Amino acid sequence: MRKISKIIIHCSATPEGRDYTVGQIDGWHRQRGFRCIGYHFVIYRDGSVHPGRPVGQIGAHTLGHNAGSIGICYIGGCAADGRTPKDTRTAAQRRALAGLVGELKAAYPAATVHGHNEFAAKACPSFNVKTDPDLCANMV
Repeated sequence: MRKISKIIIHCSATPEGRDYTVGQIDGWHRQRGFRCIGYHFVIYRDGSVHPGRPVGQIGAHTLGHNAGSIGICYIGGCAADGRTPKDTRTAAQRRALAGLVGELKAAYPAATVHGHNEFAAKACPSFNVKTDPDLCANMV
């Protein structure tokens, strides 16, 4: 079993209001040379949580931090133009993300919660994970 020290939150960097699937992200990642989807979980706009890469396997989502982390991606993160960073999470995604982070924190109590932007010069996940009211209760 891998030692998990971080839970890292991402966005798919896709335009608001559009749906994408685990299968599509898997295809994008394979085109980039990954063996499969790099995230462990993907949260759809309707709030449903879908498995990606098995948690027991090292992810491919945050350079230099994959070995000891779990990657969560929500669909969205860009304004309608597909370029401008924007917190596009639906109410259902906010609830699902908070719930999933809570479950993961219960399973891995020493793990800290981060946004991808803490480790890379990117806007991802297009909101401040450390001050997000939906997540703050799960970061203790």
